[in-house]
Formats: sequence, structure tokens, C-alpha cells
Amino acid sequence: MTDIVIIGGCGHVGLPLGMSFAKAGKQVVAMDLDAAKVAETNAGRMPFMDAGADELLPRVLASGNFRCTTDPAVIGTAEVVVTVVGTPLDEHLNPRFGVYKDLLEADSTHLRDGQLLVLRSTVYPGTTDRVARTLQREGLQVDVAFCPERVAEGVALEEIAALPQIVSGVTPRAEERASELFKLLTEHVIVLPPLGAELAKLYNNTFRYIQFAVANQFYMIANDYGVDFNAVHRAMTERYPRAKSFPRPGFAAGPCLFKDTMQLSCFNQNAFFLGHAAMLVNEGLPNYIVRRAAQRWDLRDQTVAILGMTFKGDSDDPRDSLSFKLKKGLEVEARQVLCSDPYMEHPSFVPIDEAVRRASIVFIGAPHTPYKSYDFGDKQVVDIWNITKTGTSIL
Repeated sequence: MTDIVIIGGCGHVGLPLGMSFAKAGKQVVAMDLDAAKVAETNAGRMPFMDAGADELLPRVLASGNFRCTTDPAVIGTAEVVVTVVGTPLDEHLNPRFGVYKDLLEADSTHLRDGQLLVLRSTVYPGTTDRVARTLQREGLQVDVAFCPERVAEGVALEEIAALPQIVSGVTPRAEERASELFKLLTEHVIVLPPLGAELAKLYNNTFRYIQFAVANQFYMIANDYGVDFNAVHRAMTERYPRAKSFPRPGFAAGPCLFKDTMQLSCFNQNAFFLGHAAMLVNEGLPNYIVRRAAQRWDLRDQTVAILGMTFKGDSDDPRDSLSFKLKKGLEVEARQVLCSDPYMEHPSFVPIDEAVRRASIVFIGAPHTPYKSYDFGDKQVVDIWNITKTGTSIL
């Protein structure tokens, strides 16, 4: 028998969680359909960047507490089954519920009475109860819980142990079992009803997305009037506690913030005007940068470069990165667009030295640490993040 099986266990959510449970002494199997990731992880190599994971993975593998497989039959051997499958959006920005229908159809034959099924990724409100009712109709006596992940990508291992864990269950028994499970990782467990836990996760991500939108809108206003927003931000936040959490401008991207804002909008019958406004601001920022750059320089005969193509700084994850939206806009205006990223490989990317040498204008797409100390010489640098300390203005 196995203590815990994690469906989708070699991804950004499942793998750090599985290693954390293995470190706590549980027998854990990560089940994933991606055979390449399974092989890489079983060989002791992380398929993505996460602080401390390169050291922990070989240790938990060597202990015998952790392994990976592509075989879904392992689900039936576990006391606890954790799924990290979330609710994606369709082409109309509505939640696609079929993903859980597909999951249950594929894996319910392996589930058995008495197991605890934990939904870990962000879901549309009501999904936990919907899954429980579906399993009940199929005659399965499975305890269903929703315990959302709350970590920042790249520091998941650290934050799993450091942050409170939100726990919910459709029955008191499910709630109790889920609480005991996550107390293996942290002493601070917060219990909510399933709908409350689902909303808490969506609210967290949506609040962050709206915060970024405010910063980005303020940036655009300042820039339109010839003011360096970096100086304004410093004046707002330096030794002023009521503004200390105010973010700097930048691309609000990745696989969660935009998606979860739209899920919350759909849940509220699309009457979420603040969320819609945030989407327009954040998704419109790359086009704003292109428009202002085209007003400042004649780009038609120039080669430009984008440094940083992942969705955030010091990450190797390109999912929903707005740097690619910036690239599309610049390709319309400029003669040639070069891309470079120290953490991501792509056949079309070039090394940073070549990108800077060949380009007349450099755009910072993601604020990677190596750019802080890079010598750009006399090149024009567009850096709304101000990681290069060249100012944020595109006058």
C-alpha cells in the first residue's frame, strides 16, 4: 500500500507537494502522464526550477519514500489521492468543467471506498461538492476535500511549510482527515467550508491581479505625462506603512492570476467590473509599450531585442507570458525582433550578448536577476520593471 498518490505529480504544484510529504515520512507516488518528466524526476533531476528542490529530490528518492510513475493503477493502492488538475478556461474565457468530468471518468475506476480525495489546484466555486456528488452517484464512498495550494512558483517547497494551509471537506470526516494530512506539513491549518475555501483561493489571486492592474494603470498615466513612475513609487512607499505592499508595474502573467479573475467573474454572472477592468489594463500593457516605443522611435528599420520570455523573474516557466504578446506587437512595428532568456531554451532564442549587440533598443520582458548587473552600454533600454535602474519611462 501507498500513503499518498498525487495525480499530476511531476508538475509545478504536485512535485513540491509530493516531496514535502515524502520528507515528512509518507510513502508518496507521483503519477503523471508525461513520461519524459516521470523519467527525469525518477533520475533525480528536477523538470523545473524550485528553490531547494534539486537537493531534496535525490534525498527522498534514495529514502524510498518517493517515486514517479505513469501507471494510473497506482491510484488504487493509496489511502490519500491528491489531484492537482485545475479548472482551465475555454476560448471564450469561461471555465471548462469537462476537465473534471474527464478526470473522474479516467480515474474513478481506480478509486476505491474509504479513500480521501483532495482537490489541490484552483477550481471553479462549487466543484468540490460537484465531484463528491458524482462519486456518490457512482456508488463510491470517498471522502472529498478541497485544500488549495497557495505557493509562489519557484519557492513552492519553502512556502508549503511556511504558509498556513486552507482545508475544507464536504463532510466532517473529510475535513478531519484533510486537516490531519496537512498538519504533517505545518501547524497552522485554517478550516473553511468548501465554497469558502474555493472563494478564498480565487480571491487571493484576483486581489493580486487587481493590485498589479492599479500599479500598471498608474504607470501608464505617469508615463503619458513624462513622469518616471519609479520615482513616484519610491515617494509613495518609502517609510510609509500604508503603501508598503503596493507593487511596482510589470507584466501580470502566468497560469493563475488572469484565469482565476475570469473564473470569479463567471461565477458572479459576469458582473465583476473591477476584474474586467484589471484584465484590460494588464493584458493591454504590452500593446501600450509597443505603441509608446513606436511613437518615440522609428522602429521600421530597426532590430529590437526582448530579454526575458518567461512569465516572471528568475523563473523557467513561459506559460501565458506577456513577453510573447510584446513580441507579437513589436514584430508588427520593427524590422526584426530577437529574444533571449537565461532560464528558457527555444530554437529561435539567441544569447544575451548577441541580442544586445545586434539590437538598437532592448526591452526587458521579465526581470531576471542577471540583467541587474549587465552592461548595456549606450543601448536604449525599455525597462518598466526598473531592474536595470535605468528608469521606467518611455517618453
